[in-house]
Amino acid sequence: MSYLNQIFNGFGNMTVNTSLTIGIIDILDIFIVAFIIYKIIFWIKETRAWTLLKGIFVIFIFYIFAVVLKLNTITWILTNTISVGIIAIIVVFQPELRRALEQLGKGKMFELFIKDTDNNNDKLTSKTIDEILKASDKMASVKTGALILIEKSVPLGELERTGIPIDAVVTSQLLINIFEKDTPLHDGAVIIRNNRVAAATCFLPLTESNDISMELGTRHRAAIGASEVSDAYVIVVSEETGYISMAKDGILYRNVSIETLRGMISSESGKPSIKKKLGLWKGRQSDEKN
Repeated sequence: MSYLNQIFNGFGNMTVNTSLTIGIIDILDIFIVAFIIYKIIFWIKETRAWTLLKGIFVIFIFYIFAVVLKLNTITWILTNTISVGIIAIIVVFQPELRRALEQLGKGKMFELFIKDTDNNNDKLTSKTIDEILKASDKMASVKTGALILIEKSVPLGELERTGIPIDAVVTSQLLINIFEKDTPLHDGAVIIRNNRVAAATCFLPLTESNDISMELGTRHRAAIGASEVSDAYVIVVSEETGYISMAKDGILYRNVSIETLRGMISSESGKPSIKKKLGLWKGRQSDEKN
């Protein structure tokens, strides 16, 4: 009990001391820390880390009770466990920490300092867009499954290395031929970079979101997963229903028309005109399994 009293007394003394010397810089510092904590909590609540964090909080409460009740054995065990807790947290939260860094890297902060010399090559030409839409429309009409990634500012080299290099001009005939059933390249995703087909048969990470309907198959889960780790446009053609969908920033837009799809991928801002909130497509999932 005396241990906790010392802690609370220390906090009390610290409050008194800092209140006498607080200034504008201190207030700014508090606001920045509060904002960072708010953003971290907001981000954690959208991931599986929220459940894990609640488990850690339960352990912390249990540790306080052990100290108050002088349960020496339990206190000793928890104290020595906490000493390596930082490493354990990094290991347990590794997927969430990686996703957070990826989201930070996709921000616009560094564009002020880094000039993209290949900016003209990165933009999709109208001809490339026409060829992609033409291929998607034809494959949808005959229910040929397809998965096409259009690379933007986040490089897809890690995903590209899982497939077979192509390096060819984007044409509707090429895309249709790649995804034709029983052909060597039909299984997997196609990556388009700088108006060229960079690779085919690429393996994509499946989304780990618990909000995805179980009715969605592997192709759509891979599309959402790829859009979560990059800013790419991911076009999906369902083999079962023939619906055309697009995944962007972890959101799946279901059964979109060709003209809607054109507007989404041809926007110079690189953002779909539809408001990007998960609630837009929750509960609107059809019986689609591929």
